[in-house]
Amino acid sequence: MRADAFPQGQAYRPAFPVASVFTPPAGVFVVVTDDEDGADVGCGGIRRVEDGPAGVRYEVKHLFLQPRTRGRGWGRLLLEDLEERARDFGAAELVLDTHHTLEAAGALYSGSGFVAIEPYNDNPNATRWLGKIL
Repeated sequence: MRADAFPQGQAYRPAFPVASVFTPPAGVFVVVTDDEDGADVGCGGIRRVEDGPAGVRYEVKHLFLQPRTRGRGWGRLLLEDLEERARDFGAAELVLDTHHTLEAAGALYSGSGFVAIEPYNDNPNATRWLGKIL
């Protein structure tokens, strides 16, 4: 699904991290289920990455909601849940990378207090790196 939404003409290169990076306290991965029909409609996770200038750092990964769920505020709720989990794991900072064409995601992140930071990884799918002090 992610590759379908990626900018035309640019290859999406998926990464498949090992499950242990999403196992507490290294991280967590959550699935969003629609209460109306019981279908899994989204997901997102956090994983610990190399500490940054503020200290312990976790990264948001694989935040996704099916198009039919968008506009309901579920993206913000999911991001808030992941942020709280990162705090519970002792994070001082939450970071993420994204692509500049993912406008809805960019609006969600900036509206949630994320600001531009220097690249912290070499993700070939990313054009923007964002961070938030917790």
